[in-house]
Amino acid sequence: MAKRLGGQTLAITDAVRVMASASVTGKREGEGPLKARFDLVSQDSYFGQDTWEKAEIFMLNRCFSLCLEKACGTVPDCILGGDLLNQCVSSSFAVKDSGIPYLGLYGACSTSAEALCMAALLIDGGGMNNVCTLTGSHFCTAERQYRFPLEYGSQRPPTSQWTVTGAGSVLLGRAGKGPLITHVTPGRIVDAEIMDANNMGAAMAPAAYDTISAHFRDTGRDLNYYDAVFTGDLGAVGHDILQELFRRDGIDMGVRYMDCGVLIYDLNTQDVHSGGSGCGCSASVLCGHILPAMEKGIWNKVLFAATGALMSPVTCQQGCSIPGICHAVTFENEV
Repeated sequence: MAKRLGGQTLAITDAVRVMASASVTGKREGEGPLKARFDLVSQDSYFGQDTWEKAEIFMLNRCFSLCLEKACGTVPDCILGGDLLNQCVSSSFAVKDSGIPYLGLYGACSTSAEALCMAALLIDGGGMNNVCTLTGSHFCTAERQYRFPLEYGSQRPPTSQWTVTGAGSVLLGRAGKGPLITHVTPGRIVDAEIMDANNMGAAMAPAAYDTISAHFRDTGRDLNYYDAVFTGDLGAVGHDILQELFRRDGIDMGVRYMDCGVLIYDLNTQDVHSGGSGCGCSASVLCGHILPAMEKGIWNKVLFAATGALMSPVTCQQGCSIPGICHAVTFENEV
């Protein structure tokens, strides 16, 4: 059973490990620095469908299928899924014909880590043997819901981020030789009173600082314990803010700290301004880049901390601030 450490962290005492993972992205993501890492890159933003929403559903379904194929057909006891669209319709429609119990989650862009936290606890608690997580986003659907139709041609300020068209799926269980999940740190909501929906990195960075600090405090570890620490889609602006927040504590994050929103695009050539965001950002980077690198032994101890901006079109229109959230998961190889 999981053991509570400090105020927020739980140690996973059973052997909960990655059995398989898969990633699917769109064309722009397939032109970035990680282009060779993804399992499938679509050259068509519609994924062969007649609407962008159906394209997102198809992308998530394909990612889920690829993950199960890699697991040699292992059927999970449950699916934990989420996306950015109202009522999480993309993930629920993607698996509606699977016949597998489904729990829909919403943590904005932090949903990938939220799902992993809950999946690990479900397995560690003995309630389930295998749980599959599935999260994703699509640039065109997110723009239509949160901002403007693409035809509007609105200008984007330098602090804005590009919603990743991508998906990631992870099957967790007790079998195999994949990385173990050893700790989970659910995050608290942190409201930095940021009002600008085009500056989500600034809104989320304080939450990342809060959760990572809590993880270090609860576990007695520090940055040097890990080979790499990843935040999810803070982008260039949030990445720099988080570094400054830790610098005030006398901690230099250094080169071992990276952000998925910075990694997935070439910020100098791809015109994505501050970098990537969306449920599919951290999910696709985790499944396409981080976990495969761990399997190769490039990193043995990784802290993965996905971040989310807890806003909606309604709250923004009503002049509300944008609270942030961050959930952290520790992956470790058996060495």
